[in-house]
Amino acid sequence: MMITVVLPYSNGQHFEPMLRQFIDSPLVKRIIIAHDGACKGHFERCEKLKVESMTSGKTLNVILASLTSKYLLYIQQTQQIILNQAALQRFITIAQDTEAGMLYSDYFEFVDGNRKEHPVIDYQFGSIRDNFDFGALQFFSRAAIKNALKKFGKIGTLKQAALYDLRLKVSIDHEIFRIQEFLYAKTESDTRKSGEKQFDYVDPQNKQVQKEYELIATRHLQRVGAYLKPVFKKIPSVKDAFPVEASVVIPVRNRETTISDSVNSVLRQKTDFPFNVIVVDNHSTDGTTEILRTLKSQEPRIVHIIPRRFDLGIGGCWNEAILSDQCGRYAVQLDSDDLYSGSDTLQTIVDVFHKEKAAMVIGSYTLVNAQQQEIPPGLIDHKEWTPINGRNNALRINGLGAPRAFYTPILREILLPNTSYGEDYAATLRISRHYRISRIYRSLYYCRRWEGNTDAALPIDKINRNDYYKDKIRTIEMMARIKFNKERGQ
Repeated sequence: MMITVVLPYSNGQHFEPMLRQFIDSPLVKRIIIAHDGACKGHFERCEKLKVESMTSGKTLNVILASLTSKYLLYIQQTQQIILNQAALQRFITIAQDTEAGMLYSDYFEFVDGNRKEHPVIDYQFGSIRDNFDFGALQFFSRAAIKNALKKFGKIGTLKQAALYDLRLKVSIDHEIFRIQEFLYAKTESDTRKSGEKQFDYVDPQNKQVQKEYELIATRHLQRVGAYLKPVFKKIPSVKDAFPVEASVVIPVRNRETTISDSVNSVLRQKTDFPFNVIVVDNHSTDGTTEILRTLKSQEPRIVHIIPRRFDLGIGGCWNEAILSDQCGRYAVQLDSDDLYSGSDTLQTIVDVFHKEKAAMVIGSYTLVNAQQQEIPPGLIDHKEWTPINGRNNALRINGLGAPRAFYTPILREILLPNTSYGEDYAATLRISRHYRISRIYRSLYYCRRWEGNTDAALPIDKINRNDYYKDKIRTIEMMARIKFNKERGQ
């Protein structure tokens, strides 16, 4: 008997059949049912443990202190789980073969009564975000846990982030290994669309747990040598003249229903400096190109660029704009289906550039529907960003806010990846490695959510591809920061 199973109690009909799989398994040495006081029944071979949270430091420390089996199978959410044939044996076999610190697997999920494949993604060095999808089963090696706690300290008095802390500590010396097999099936507990889930980490209700996650992530970066102290380079002065002080950059493809509104929200800006709007029309096939030609004929501040290349993503379109001799000293983002919320957005951003001498300025935005009515969670202000730790915490979270504005000479040096996802995140991390980024915490921007948004309801393969790429960006950046620190003897 090699496994200790920890799972939360449920009074649902699925609980006892699910529990029976572990009770009947000769591989399971011990079963701990965690509950909040509601578990009154008796279950053979099971111990009951009253807890406040499945992911608190108090809960995890009690469990780890009494762990004697070789492996720990941790199930943190209440949901139906059906093990596939020999699933527990498979976990053990691969754990023995790889000597991994933690294992997880692909799984099936039941959505509206249908069983669907749910592959997950491989863990990598930069997979330090707290919302990494491991599925329902996390299979730990006791030897790896023991090593991690001895070397990096016990789990602290955390309210929610203890499992996150354990995973990061284990990952330093041991592999976090994905089994690319569907070892179980589970019910889908969060049926929201991808576009509704992506803002959970900035929901004000999650503020306290996000602070815990930031603390844990920061300590992890310090342990692996990727933490950056709050010391910044001065932005380089450029004597070359710019045609305007600021350019608003709008990459667009096939947005005939929204592009006029976006462009006009720029033209309504009131500033004490000259500006233009550079629209990079990535070979639209609807009426977008004709709309832009008409607008340009009426307004000289519009620069309409149709690239010669046909292989450009959003990042590539941005590069076309910032390398153009018509680009201003500052390049300010606006998506082709979004709007500036007022006539002072551009002035506000450029004033911060002038005052704080930053390499980049990021504002705040409000989520709205197609009719510009506010929708939950409303204001996205990213107040988790602090001048001291913002660039470290940026490696943990999935986004940094909008509108994003860049000091053009620096962006011309590094350019953006030629992708249509994560390109701005990669550039921001790269810039923050050396330079200070300033923030504006009042809403400057309306982010319109509608069914035509590219991230409104993504299939699992696209979600996985996006998540893996952002983790890869984090991996690259963490490796670069480790090298940066070593070169400076830090």
